[in-house]
Amino acid sequence: MDQKKIERINTLAHKQKTIGLSEEEKLEQAALRKEYIAMWKKSLEAELAHTYIVTPDGKKHKVQKKKKHR
Repeated sequence: MDQKKIERINTLAHKQKTIGLSEEEKLEQAALRKEYIAMWKKSLEAELAHTYIVTPDGKKHKVQKKKKHR
């Protein structure tokens, strides 16, 4: 996500707090936030893919995705 989109998210958030948003701006804000969150999650998953937990006995264990419970 480029800096212009992040600035637009911040501009819309500020406008929402002060004077409110039109319906079109609300939709734009929701789409931008969704894109930002997806980018953030992808970045976090990439970071965790290279993360290890070291136990007190010195063994390294790769971090794994948590299994979903029903």
